[in-house]
Amino acid sequence: MQGEIEKIVILGGGTAGWLSACVLAARHPRLAITLVESPDIPTIGVGEGTWPTMRGTLAMIGISESEFIIECEASFKQGSRFDGWVSGEPGDSYYHPFSPPPQGKMEELLAAWKASAPELSFAAAMTPQAQICARNLAPRQRQMPDFAAAANYAYHLDAGKFARLLTRHATTRLGVTRVAAHVTGVERKETGDLAALLTREGERFEGDLFIDCSGQAGLLIGAELGVDWIDRSDVSFNDCALVVQVPVEPNSAISSQTVGTAHEAGWLWDIALPTRRGIGCVYSSAHMDNARAQEVLRDYIAAQMPAVDIDMLSPRRIEFATGHRTEFWHRNCLAVGLSAGFIEPLEASAIVLIELSLRALADNFPASRAAMDIHARRFNALFRYRWERIVDFLKLHYVLSRREEPYWVAQRDPDTISPQLAEQLKLWRDQPPSAWDLPQVDEIFSAASQQYVYYGMGQPIPNGAGTEPSAAALARLQEVRDQTRALCAALPKGRAYIDNLTAANSEAAAKEKTA
Repeated sequence: MQGEIEKIVILGGGTAGWLSACVLAARHPRLAITLVESPDIPTIGVGEGTWPTMRGTLAMIGISESEFIIECEASFKQGSRFDGWVSGEPGDSYYHPFSPPPQGKMEELLAAWKASAPELSFAAAMTPQAQICARNLAPRQRQMPDFAAAANYAYHLDAGKFARLLTRHATTRLGVTRVAAHVTGVERKETGDLAALLTREGERFEGDLFIDCSGQAGLLIGAELGVDWIDRSDVSFNDCALVVQVPVEPNSAISSQTVGTAHEAGWLWDIALPTRRGIGCVYSSAHMDNARAQEVLRDYIAAQMPAVDIDMLSPRRIEFATGHRTEFWHRNCLAVGLSAGFIEPLEASAIVLIELSLRALADNFPASRAAMDIHARRFNALFRYRWERIVDFLKLHYVLSRREEPYWVAQRDPDTISPQLAEQLKLWRDQPPSAWDLPQVDEIFSAASQQYVYYGMGQPIPNGAGTEPSAAALARLQEVRDQTRALCAALPKGRAYIDNLTAANSEAAAKEKTA
């Protein structure tokens, strides 16, 4: 076939680059895939939270769950807990779990909640997962097959170790070629397409399709092809983070959710891994200087981990551009990861966007250059929509707050709220968030996600849900309470699960060595 797409060249490693290599090699083994990464440029390596999609991605590329957990020092993530986002007062906390509410009309479920269990939070009434998380339990038992679940889950992981696992898997099992070289130039075709990458070492890597995973630099999509960047800092104010890794005691509990704690000009993430906690202070440089952010981070660690010697910690400061490209696929170049865009790490949207980008590419891989522009137009339309919905969903966490610091007041300014989100907020006074608000297939943040945030932040239920609850809705919520008791009694602690898995793996390795 004339113009057949056979050679793929990926610029940049890290999670974006090596996931791209693994997915394309697993889905399209006929392709010749070369990944070029500079030995001089470290990856950011901050994104430690994933979405449940990661289970399917790992299974598809051929990495077992036990190998992944052990090699990446991973733990389970079953959602997020938000502390201090509504008022900042004691007890201000809600969950956004990964398991959806029961089947049925949400108006009827809301009425049943208020009638039968008003003392429970919305999340606790709608799914057992809130209580599973509160007890630091794992979402599965050891005897279950890989990726099977008692409650829907994703992972927390060490991003550097994940990239190394993907590198080894891609190069030793999937036939991907890795080149450690510094790209200094790009060769173009007469048509304007990219033809080859040129390196400082004098090498030339020719490709039919190029994947730009060069991070915020956007060396191909931006610097070379000139695709513009849409700045979204007028809506999403946060542009800096202070990041630190804090060691933990071997027998300490491993939280089964990301904890996001609001502060005066942003929020802190707290991610528990088996040997450390990754803690970051996200903030808006327009509302807080670096010295104050340091104080906020230190105060949080002192309160959460009083035994830690804070003076021994050295936080790393990261600045990030807030926005995304006008196009993500231009000519024969597709941007994946930070080169495509970034909105603050709230709700861990970065890695799931990588996964969704690769699924869209792999499912609709262009057979020839002639078909590529059609695929690019469709891809761009879909991902412009997805970025808009991400911006709106993250903004939802801020506009429902009642905090009165200048940063939070500015977040509620109508001029910073998109017309679509403003329209939805008006509708949700009369009817719950539903699939009618989010019509696309594979919405990143479904109606259930909107409901957990909206009602978790204390918004009133619609008047129509105040009627006498139906027997069916009451029965469904009773089933949730019954399931909660059963699962909390049956599931192991997250720490016990990880420790037992690690011990079993060490024992098996020792037996194999002596055999």
